[in-house]
Amino acid sequence: MSRTPTPADRAAADLAVAVPALHRALDHRIRADFPHDKLPDGQLALLRLVAEHEGVTVREAAEALLMKPNNVSALVSQLTGHALLERRSDPADRRVAHLHCTDLARERLAEADALAERHLAAAMRHLGEGEKAALGSALGALRSLTAHLRPTTGQD
Repeated sequence: MSRTPTPADRAAADLAVAVPALHRALDHRIRADFPHDKLPDGQLALLRLVAEHEGVTVREAAEALLMKPNNVSALVSQLTGHALLERRSDPADRRVAHLHCTDLARERLAEADALAERHLAAAMRHLGEGEKAALGSALGALRSLTAHLRPTTGQD
């Protein structure tokens, strides 16, 4: 016997559809205006992580991105080949590399972020005040929801 969906169940189902749709719509807008080749999502996620955590190691990046270290290492090789990322050896342990964004990467990320902000601001101008307030109020809950979706230590 199936149970009746609760309001939380319905909200979860709606979020599961709305969040990816929002991401695709925004990504489409950015692609249309971005004058450079768009990086695959994995490369972009790694660049954003390194920009926020300068000097992160491949292993730390893999943990943060929920990826295998060998996959992150492949992304690092691709991004260094595009002059967007630098690998710097750890002076204490030459086997460990610390990752750093290049100036070019920072410029491209800033350009993409500015486009995203511009498109979101333009779209939000079409919303009512109540909808804008609801979005503002929801940001904290979305961050918390994201944290609860991340695996705990020892999980995949």
